[in-house]
Amino acid sequence: MRTIVKFWMTVSIVLLVSACGYKPSSHMIQNVFSDTVYVEVIVDGAEPENAPFLKDEMNRLVYTRFKGRVVSKEDAESQIRLTYAGSTFIPLSYKDGYVTRYRANIRVKFDMVTKEGKVSKTISSIFDSDIQESSLTSYALRIEAIRIGLGKALDEFLAYVSAKGMLKETK
Repeated sequence: MRTIVKFWMTVSIVLLVSACGYKPSSHMIQNVFSDTVYVEVIVDGAEPENAPFLKDEMNRLVYTRFKGRVVSKEDAESQIRLTYAGSTFIPLSYKDGYVTRYRANIRVKFDMVTKEGKVSKTISSIFDSDIQESSLTSYALRIEAIRIGLGKALDEFLAYVSAKGMLKETK
């Protein structure tokens, strides 16, 4: 009896999702970007260690979410330039005069050349984290906070591009 109920529940969900016209975000992104994309990363000189991470993550997103290929600038029909504009850290709580929790504000500017022309979008992401007393551990936590913030900014960028693609599809 349970098998039959599970079967009909699965069929109902599949019909509901397919009948409502659901399309994945990668479909909407393709309305904005071409199949070939050039990715350029410009980083803050104070934190150059984040450049490879940001470049690799953006390339991964182009492959997985855009369903595109990263190519040279000459062969690309679309371009994305990411400018990591740095980060600021704000103490949130203290214990015995030492910071125990902080907020990292990460700023990333996206300049895009798309099918529609040039578009710019600046995204600020926020990440709160605890900090430990050791300076070595604190530095590693700082880099981790920056990378998590950069990942959140990339996700927000994808949502922005997906929304632009959906708007273009409805026109």
